[in-house]
Amino acid sequence: MCCCLPSQPRGGLSGSPGPSCTGRGSETQAPSLMMILEALCVTMPDVEAESSTQPEAMEEEEPLFSNLDLFLFTLIAGLIIYWFMSRKKAEPIPEFKAPSTRETSFIEKMKKTGRNIVVFYGSQTGTGEEFANRLSKDAQRYGMKGMAADPEEYDMCELSRLAEIDNSLAIFCMATYGEGDPTDNAQDFYDWLQESDGELNGVNYTVFALGNKTYEHYNAMGVYVDKRLEELGAKRVFDLGMGDDDGNLEEDFVTWREQFWPAMCEHFGVEASGEDSSIRQYELKEHNDINMNKVYTGEFGCLKSFETQKPPFDAKNPFLAPVIVNRKLNKAGNRHLMHLEVDITGSKIRYESGDHVAVYPTNDTAIVNKLGQILGVDLDTVISLNNLDEESNKKHPFPCPTTYRTALTHYLDIIHPPRTNVLYELAQYATDPKDQENMRKMASSAPEGKALYQSFVLEDNRNILAILEDLPSLRPPIDHLCELMPRLQARYYSIASSSKVHPNSIHICAVLVEYTTKTGRLTKGVATTWLKNKLVADNGHKSTVPMYIRKSQFRLPFKASNPVIMVGPGTGIAPFMGFIQERGWLKEQGKEVGETVLYFGCRHKNEDYLYQEDLEEAEKTGVITKLNVAFSRDQEQKVYVQHLLRTNKEDLWRQIHTDNAHIYICGDARNMARDVQTAFYEIAEELGGMTRTQATDYIKKLMTKGRYSQDVWS
Repeated sequence: MCCCLPSQPRGGLSGSPGPSCTGRGSETQAPSLMMILEALCVTMPDVEAESSTQPEAMEEEEPLFSNLDLFLFTLIAGLIIYWFMSRKKAEPIPEFKAPSTRETSFIEKMKKTGRNIVVFYGSQTGTGEEFANRLSKDAQRYGMKGMAADPEEYDMCELSRLAEIDNSLAIFCMATYGEGDPTDNAQDFYDWLQESDGELNGVNYTVFALGNKTYEHYNAMGVYVDKRLEELGAKRVFDLGMGDDDGNLEEDFVTWREQFWPAMCEHFGVEASGEDSSIRQYELKEHNDINMNKVYTGEFGCLKSFETQKPPFDAKNPFLAPVIVNRKLNKAGNRHLMHLEVDITGSKIRYESGDHVAVYPTNDTAIVNKLGQILGVDLDTVISLNNLDEESNKKHPFPCPTTYRTALTHYLDIIHPPRTNVLYELAQYATDPKDQENMRKMASSAPEGKALYQSFVLEDNRNILAILEDLPSLRPPIDHLCELMPRLQARYYSIASSSKVHPNSIHICAVLVEYTTKTGRLTKGVATTWLKNKLVADNGHKSTVPMYIRKSQFRLPFKASNPVIMVGPGTGIAPFMGFIQERGWLKEQGKEVGETVLYFGCRHKNEDYLYQEDLEEAEKTGVITKLNVAFSRDQEQKVYVQHLLRTNKEDLWRQIHTDNAHIYICGDARNMARDVQTAFYEIAEELGGMTRTQATDYIKKLMTKGRYSQDVWS
């Protein structure tokens, strides 16, 4: 959680009284202290008169306080205590309201601000959120008013109330994460959809799904939301959009979007305004005289959180983990494969084998400086970009106030090729009419425009700096550029260690991304270049990595006696280093550990056989039952892990079908994971006597039971 916690509203004596929690506070009034004293004044003369009639002879022997006096004092004290107690009971307990600067009811917010379209997003890498923002801005061009909304921030039970707003519509931009899972911010919404039996009659909706065809459960989250909303009675007003990141996600979205808005105009009986001018969402404020202690320098949640580190650590409050090991893994070749270890001592961070570590990289300083130079700005100017919509939960596009340098270094993705909406918005600043025309053309769904965007931006891999260099007439104001650039996202790596063996460190295995584009520019991966440069200094100063843990379903079997079959070529070996360490630790504890079989692949034995010594030692000591390694380019005919699977098909079928083995695949989703899955189909067909359909169903059942798990990427 964030280290800066808002103060809670105060209750007790300082609060003004309100309705009682019992609902009867205003009806049952406690007697006032004045009423009690008045009652006592009525009785006291009788007491005095009674005592004055006693014989004088007895006065000297009478004790200081008579029984009657004690009784009266007790009565008075009791009445006073009763008065205080009854007053306290009658005092209302103020209703607790969580301190918040944002509206938690999206319906009330829409009513208050005159909106009729809400665009919810489920986003893990920021693309779903980006698409939602684009759709909400589009609404203004089509005579409507929209808002983008994070379902995690609102009570989604209120969805049924959307019908209270005329001409209302809910759009869902839902990404699928991992093996058909919802994104982190959409998990609660997904749970609600599964459990809800409410009626959504009168609610209009449409869904655009974001996914990748190389994954087994392509767009599973978007498909489920679309189907489930209809089951609950909502009305689909436009067809489900399917975005494929393995192809061209941007093109899929633009095509869907350009068909969607005319259909909505017809559905709601409105006309497009025809307004093509840029619609700014934020306004610039420069701070000429500001206390620099109030300026963000790269933090993601609370100001100065990097200086005062407080657990728990998460996406908004990452832990600055010192780098204690950074070594090259491969012995030769022109690639750079690396092993890093970060220290989590004292952080209270816990992880399990198979989890992911998320790291926040920073952009290359040289690229940031070039952007400042080409746009002619002082990058150290302190600025804030403030949302023009005062009702928006998102006050700034990134933490503000900050400097342009910090924004371009820590917060904005300046390396990824810009999407078409960015080109469209920036086109107005191109002084060459031809440049302006081409930029707007690339943002359209016309075949010519799509082809131009594909070749000029995607195939040539031009980032924003390359575009500014190649279009000298384009010189946008830097604040508008910062508004349009997407957020720089955390990168996820499979943890290459076991917490049983390494409770105070997390290991990372990665390969440096570096290549030359068609334009002759050297392009470097943001995160891997940044990690490569995280050197362990000798002068006592340690490089740090902002990180947090993302839990995974990629888990060893609960019963250690179950065999495990691990397939992980290249850096796909990472989670299996943790698995192997943990199986070795279990053996040391005297536990019965089943067969542990590894299939690893690389190009050359003498170049990129990662963790060779560790793996061979694990096989020698019996931690790895059988080590199978495919060196794809050490012979004329290429050999991959799937070939070794077929070679060992009898052992594999026994382990899977008879011994209840668990299968784990990690690495490339586009080719390797598919080829490996096909190999398992073929083994089930041949040794299980199945048809291809039966074999496919057999493997899918293993997946359902958690016995076939994948941690793959494309």
